[in-house]
Amino acid sequence: MSAEERATDAPFVAPCRKLAATAPFGWIKKGIADFRRARRQSLMYGGILVALSWLIVGTAWVLGSYILVLALLSGFVFVGPVLAICSYSISRQLERDETPTISRCLVSGRRHLASAMVFALVLMVVFLVWARAASMIHVFFPVAGEYQWRDLLPFLAVGSAVGSLFAGFTFGASAFSLPMLVDRKVDIVTAVVSSINAVLRNKSAMVVWIILIVIGVGIGFATAFIGLAVILPVLGYATWHSYRDCIDASAWPIQPPLPGANDSSQQSDSAAAV
Repeated sequence: MSAEERATDAPFVAPCRKLAATAPFGWIKKGIADFRRARRQSLMYGGILVALSWLIVGTAWVLGSYILVLALLSGFVFVGPVLAICSYSISRQLERDETPTISRCLVSGRRHLASAMVFALVLMVVFLVWARAASMIHVFFPVAGEYQWRDLLPFLAVGSAVGSLFAGFTFGASAFSLPMLVDRKVDIVTAVVSSINAVLRNKSAMVVWIILIVIGVGIGFATAFIGLAVILPVLGYATWHSYRDCIDASAWPIQPPLPGANDSSQQSDSAAAV
């Protein structure tokens, strides 16, 4: 069956497997293993993310402009998906017994640039609506000159509920969609819907996964972002392995090999596509 016929006959949503609540710990273990196998590339990738974090915080500190910080964060929303694709590409190259190279990661990012930008645009809209909702929530903040902690409960409760709603949608849409784009010839809508479906069907595992992500990012913040040079690549690789464990994307054609891929990986791709 040709790639075109397979893409036409593919379902709207990719099937997903049921995950154990402890599955995220296995993804982290595999992510650490990928980091060790591609230490130089991982540190280079993580260093770029740390530099971007320092740039945003440094700009806020020097200029004291919240408007500028908001603009930089908005721009990072667009760049983030492309940078994430680089980490998935490294894990994919390791999975195919290739030596990862930054040049092939850039090729992978360029190949999926259009889909990544569509995804980033969706995140941008969510981000702007989230910011607007956050400003409206201040109506619940007590206006009296003196107030006690219990007076803040309505503000904190509503703010947490609204923030959780937006964060949950963002996580659900991004959990498996970008790795699926790197692995298969699939449109962004199918990838996002498949990701949300898989998250909803594996709530316990996803809660554990979110907690691990928050802990990792928190450690990165506590180390003035330096720890993110290791943590973010590991989380990126772990995300690739979470996609492999959860999503059955066999109905879609495999992405063609990147330039410089070895012959054995090309032959394995051809065999899997039959």
